[in-house]
Amino acid sequence: MTTLVSTTDTLTRDALAVLQPGFTGTTAPDWLLRRLGEGLTSVGLFGRNITSPEQLSALTARLRAERDDVLVAIDEEGGDVTRLEVTNGSSFPGNFALGSVDDVHLTRAVAQELGRRLAECGVNLNWAPSADVNSNPANPVIGVRSFGADPRLVARHTAAYVEGMQAAGVAACTKHFPGHGDTAVDSHHAMPRIDVDLATLHARELVPFRAAIAAGSRSVMSAHILLPALDPDHPATLSPQILTGLLRGEMGYDGLIVTDGMEMDAISKTYGIERGSVLAIAAGADAICVGGGLADEETVLRLRDALVAAVRGGELAEERLADAAARVRALASWTQGARGDVPEPGAEVQEGTAPGTGVSSDIGLVAARRAVRVTGDGDLLTEAAYVAAFTPVANIAVGAETPWGIAADLSRILPGTGTDTYDGESPGTAAAVVRAAGERRVVAVVRDVHRHAWMAEALDELLAARPDTIVVEMGLPRAEPRGALHVATHGAARVCGLAAAEAITGTTA
Repeated sequence: MTTLVSTTDTLTRDALAVLQPGFTGTTAPDWLLRRLGEGLTSVGLFGRNITSPEQLSALTARLRAERDDVLVAIDEEGGDVTRLEVTNGSSFPGNFALGSVDDVHLTRAVAQELGRRLAECGVNLNWAPSADVNSNPANPVIGVRSFGADPRLVARHTAAYVEGMQAAGVAACTKHFPGHGDTAVDSHHAMPRIDVDLATLHARELVPFRAAIAAGSRSVMSAHILLPALDPDHPATLSPQILTGLLRGEMGYDGLIVTDGMEMDAISKTYGIERGSVLAIAAGADAICVGGGLADEETVLRLRDALVAAVRGGELAEERLADAAARVRALASWTQGARGDVPEPGAEVQEGTAPGTGVSSDIGLVAARRAVRVTGDGDLLTEAAYVAAFTPVANIAVGAETPWGIAADLSRILPGTGTDTYDGESPGTAAAVVRAAGERRVVAVVRDVHRHAWMAEALDELLAARPDTIVVEMGLPRAEPRGALHVATHGAARVCGLAAAEAITGTTA
């Protein structure tokens, strides 16, 4: 393979420094280690790279042996979106659950404990929190990843999350600027568009980002969305008006600007990742996130060479690339100092608290329990039941590999409990559930029932046939409470499922 330049000059090192690539496997490949020695400053980790805290610690230690100030980034929102616990589900409820409790001290404590666990494994940049105001309940990609639909509530919890995460020595990355909550399209698949006026954007979308900046968020992630009121021609990631004019100029943000994944269809199928990356840096972005789907050396070299060629061809100012690289290195330097401020894992602490924090090490379950809402006058479960999990297609951000639901915890509490999964392709869902349940009471577990007509229809038929059914909603509880008991968990993290199982049985794990 030919390349445009050598791998030793300043321009090439700057081009490598602005990339945040991923890789496959659970050990660092040789090509990645070589590039770290040549100027690459960041590495992105995903669920495919993690099997256990011990393995992750060994992986990050190997990266750090090659470059001590490497930024090790991860998309660990907690809740539905977890990479640290991709196999079993998160020990922390997500944003919507925290927003439903509306206790900023709790949100700060959850973020600090999550950050502590990341730091303990060697991760120092978290692509979280989501500061999107979920004003469109039909949003297919944000939903429970948002703290809620009230801009002021989202703002105060975004700030608390940033403060908690960074108190643990992990840089927060507030996303998806300038706000992905009013979209009806997933930018993984196409280009979303938000057609609202400037007054609405300032009163709604931008409020949480102002709070994040005031809280000292070390980085902000741009969204691949078109907002004609701000820029009619370019999505936010590629817009000088939005990144430089609005975020840097008007809002006074001076930290790192990271793009959302450049391989997402909104960019890759419209501009291509090479052209998109050049335009993003020119527009004011400092770091190019790539590697969720493209995770190989060839991608890194293609993007490096595209940036170098753009500078040499006059399309991208060398000073802009140098400034972007300097901001990446500045954040890397901050994480080194922040790491030194965080107590070592072995620090003496009170029983039941996380090392050096005073925060309960079980704060995730505490928060999940507080987020559960139970309505209805039906009886609690006292014997084996039948769990019917109505399962929609997971969006790419969440991923289909992470388990969710309450069946495992309920069967542990009530031995003999059975379960099956039903989806939109299953004909006669309600009748099939009734047959499978037999004499056992039915627990119907749904997720965003308001967005899925097949799910709503199946639930209606099931409740007509078995009115004593317990309904557990693990997404947005938009519809009126249904069932003999209706349990809203405000998210589908593992701890949310456990909290729901406890609530409908009256037990505590």
